[in-house]
Amino acid sequence: MRSSSVPPAVVLGASPLTVEQVVAVARRDAPVVLADETLARIRRTREVIDALAGDTVPHYGISTGFGALATTSIPPEKRAQLQRSLIRSHAAGSGAEVEREVVRALMLLRLATLATGRTGVQERTAATYAAMLTAGITPVVREYGSLGCSGDLAPLAHCALAAMGEGEVRDAAGDLRPAGQALAAAGIEPVELREKEGLALINGTDGMLGMLALAIADLSDLLRAADVAAGMSVEGLLGTDHVFAADLQALRPHPGQADSAANLRAMLRDSGIRASHDSSACTRVQDAYSLRCAPQVHGAARDTLAHARAVAERELASAIDNPVVTLDGRVESNGNFHGAPVGYVLDFLAIAAADVASMSERRTDRFLDVARNHGLPPFLAADPGTDSGHMIAQYSQAAIVAELKRLAVPASVDSIPSSAMQEDHVSMGWAAGRKLRRSIDGLARVLAIEVLTAARGLELRAPLRPGPAGAAAIEALRAEGWPGAGPDRWLAPEIELAHQVVRSGALVAAVSGAVGPLA
Repeated sequence: MRSSSVPPAVVLGASPLTVEQVVAVARRDAPVVLADETLARIRRTREVIDALAGDTVPHYGISTGFGALATTSIPPEKRAQLQRSLIRSHAAGSGAEVEREVVRALMLLRLATLATGRTGVQERTAATYAAMLTAGITPVVREYGSLGCSGDLAPLAHCALAAMGEGEVRDAAGDLRPAGQALAAAGIEPVELREKEGLALINGTDGMLGMLALAIADLSDLLRAADVAAGMSVEGLLGTDHVFAADLQALRPHPGQADSAANLRAMLRDSGIRASHDSSACTRVQDAYSLRCAPQVHGAARDTLAHARAVAERELASAIDNPVVTLDGRVESNGNFHGAPVGYVLDFLAIAAADVASMSERRTDRFLDVARNHGLPPFLAADPGTDSGHMIAQYSQAAIVAELKRLAVPASVDSIPSSAMQEDHVSMGWAAGRKLRRSIDGLARVLAIEVLTAARGLELRAPLRPGPAGAAAIEALRAEGWPGAGPDRWLAPEIELAHQVVRSGALVAAVSGAVGPLA
């Protein structure tokens, strides 16, 4: 779905793209513009390739075959056909369509590399990619086909095929159309590939990097939501905020831990529920790990995310192609297309997402167990026995957490050789990105169930009142139609409601409005 408000254009020029710019183009349909200096840089490098186009000396990607066929010399009269054949044969994806935002991200990132002037494409080819993005024309890319080495070959080939006017696309309205027809309707001329261009359009880590950029944006929001959920649970389960004190956290100076603890302190500030048991009458010495250690786990996930962002920023500043045209005009083969750096952090983030979700589920379960919830009814039911309360909501959480643990098994440790053993070690980074997207969706749903359960638990503490943060979180749910605690009713829509409140950012926004911005 296209955004109702289009953000400012993203200009590809001297500065590398940011994660936020990738998200703006991928999700919010920001138009894409090539700066004048970018076009000049592309033209200068194309001159290098044109000078080699008729050379009798073999140059990979210009006058030779590809992969295991790199020793096959291609005569000059077949070198343009070589590029077209490369795209057609490599557009070999299979399975379900990849999400629109992922395809837009990978097209943008391939264009960003073209804009560096290190690939040797024609100015017209780069301009066509920019025009397709701005017009909302999205090539149909299939789920399977990339091994994450020699670039995301099949996904990128489907994009290049569409730029040639072949294959299928989704237009701005989301309708499936032949690529040539959609380009014509948008006033875009299909490209006619020349020497090296086919290879330049498919030899990059753009798909996995695009998924990483989107995941960074998602997890930045969800880890704040995880702190909100944990704070609501600590409050509703009569836990203490003493363990979140800044001086205690400073004894282990991880930055993510400090930020998470600060959020938890804000969540419990001025809580009537918290104050009610802050006395000698409370005999509990310390809370369970899922409450007490939330900053340590959430903080570790935050620091993992910071590392992933650093890797993404380096990739966004890269010019990934093979061969590449160097600054002094050489055309050199290299291995920069290997996806290991991106694949590793995609896998790392899936581990963090699974663990944050696992801790969230444990907090939810504590609310439902009369032996551990400190005076709340079994399963938070209005009429225990007749009503089941949130019993099965926790089952849904447990099923998702089990799936997240399976998705946390790294893809990047696998490798299946290809291209007659020429490409004998691959990163599987595309697969790591695909499973991380499912992990993020699962984490959001687990947190939503915790928030919904904690809100119910906080209401059942009446006449005690939660603090401003907890009250704001409850109000965010009510603003979307949650009726509050009560007898059993159809629960699935309420879980979806909570999921929307979490994913949209409304939960964190409501809490931030009550207690100040969260870290």
